[in-house]
Amino acid sequence: MIMMRTATISRKTKETDIAVAVNLDGPGPVRVKTGIGFFNHMLDLIGKHGALALRVEAKGDLHVDYHHTVEDVGICLGQAIKQALDDKIGIRRYGSATVPMDDALVMAAVDVGGRAHLAYGLELKARKVRDFEAELVEEFFRALTNAAAMNLHLRQLAGRNTHHLIEAAFKAFARALREAVAPDARAGGVPSTKGTL
Repeated sequence: MIMMRTATISRKTKETDIAVAVNLDGPGPVRVKTGIGFFNHMLDLIGKHGALALRVEAKGDLHVDYHHTVEDVGICLGQAIKQALDDKIGIRRYGSATVPMDDALVMAAVDVGGRAHLAYGLELKARKVRDFEAELVEEFFRALTNAAAMNLHLRQLAGRNTHHLIEAAFKAFARALREAVAPDARAGGVPSTKGTL
């Protein structure tokens, strides 16, 4: 069984100062502090529903906007996932989940096979959830998928409430990721006919 797949990533720019630590073989403690309440909640969901040990500490120029912080956390989390996966021997590679939340139903499908692509299919009608701009959801997932070299499809199957849709998307992503990085006793090495990912 694959054990202790961990990574710690730090990123410091003129706009943000971020540290992310992940253990793919949680569950473990989830500690998130970004200065953005709704975003904290969404990252908590990734840790909980992804069965990860996750620590995120971010300081950003929130007086300007939330974009830099959200995007850079996505970059760091993606890099941490990629690093923790190492050579990807013995993993499932693919994962998918469909998650309901009240009126919302969102599907996520993940391939951690080394090709970065985001197919974003959420139609969020409200501009904000409290003070969190809804368009930052796409920015977060794009930064994460690029940094992780991960393929992610997010599809809205039902729903109108923006909060519910975003929350269902984060939960679905977490569940799909959990499945994709899980050990597969039948994998027989790297899960690719190329012999490498």
